Amino acid sequence: MEIVSRRDFMKSVAVAGAVAASSSASDASGDARLQPVFLSTWPFGQAANEQAAKVFHSGGSLLDAVEKGINVVEDDPKVMSVGYGGLPNEDGVVELDAGIMDGTRHRAGSICNLHHIKNPISVARLVMEKTRHTTMAGEGAFLFALKMGFHAEQLLTPASLERWLKWKATPNHLTYWITPENHDTIGMVATDGNGHIVAGCSTSGLAWKIPGRVADSPLVGCGFYADDQAGGASATGDGDLMTNYCTSISIVRMMERGASPQEACNELLQHMAQTDSRNKESQSAVIAMNPRGEVGAASMNAQFRLQYALWRNGQSHLLLSEVLY
Repeated sequence: MEIVSRRDFMKSVAVAGAVAASSSASDASGDARLQPVFLSTWPFGQAANEQAAKVFHSGGSLLDAVEKGINVVEDDPKVMSVGYGGLPNEDGVVELDAGIMDGTRHRAGSICNLHHIKNPISVARLVMEKTRHTTMAGEGAFLFALKMGFHAEQLLTPASLERWLKWKATPNHLTYWITPENHDTIGMVATDGNGHIVAGCSTSGLAWKIPGRVADSPLVGCGFYADDQAGGASATGDGDLMTNYCTSISIVRMMERGASPQEACNELLQHMAQTDSRNKESQSAVIAMNPRGEVGAASMNAQFRLQYALWRNGQSHLLLSEVLY
């Protein structure tokens, strides 16, 4: 029988223990690292997440997944706050905004006041990849989209046109007012399971808005932000208000300093309320994800409680955010 010294025995025990610990850590987190996670605002985000997961698992990049997931909502005429069929500005023109960001390169593309093009998130991605610019707007954005192969089309559907005509014909009609029927953006944050983060956002904006109005959705750091080192975030609600707080980059920087996604979401909304108590009544909600795939979601108040979609480990869920006030 081979004689083993005490020193050799202890060394072998230490090595075995290290291997076991390493194996245990791999078992606990390995699947999480390899699995993508998709987080989106509102119930229609569930279909966006499912399409994003399908694209990613078919070999697409995380940017492909986020873009194609958001396309699902942009193409849905029943969603009257994003893309095709979105409610128009006060002149009856549908103006679309969108942005997308790659957390690895810190490159982003965004589009503002885009007319006659159904998929602004796809145009925004091309701004990021085909130009040295970050943001394009109005007529220039439209001409850029045509040059990139997009086709002009009527974005008003019979239903959205009917809504606009009814609003226009109503004496003393409300103007520039967000209601639960027409405020919703599609915001998405995703990770590939290995720490890469992408965030995107798309909207037709505030119904009956003043032509040319731009709020947080297409603005880098406001409606969306992604950073592989810290995480990603997106916002929905009163975009004019939330732009003033640079919500998404603020949340990401809080996560960078060690806050969990949920803590960061809560802290951002609390800051808004502390600076102006009237903000407690605002329509404000945020979502966030860190590179480990942990997520958070918060709403300012119960009257505007965010229902968000989460895709993880092959399962799609609809969940309710935390409420602060």
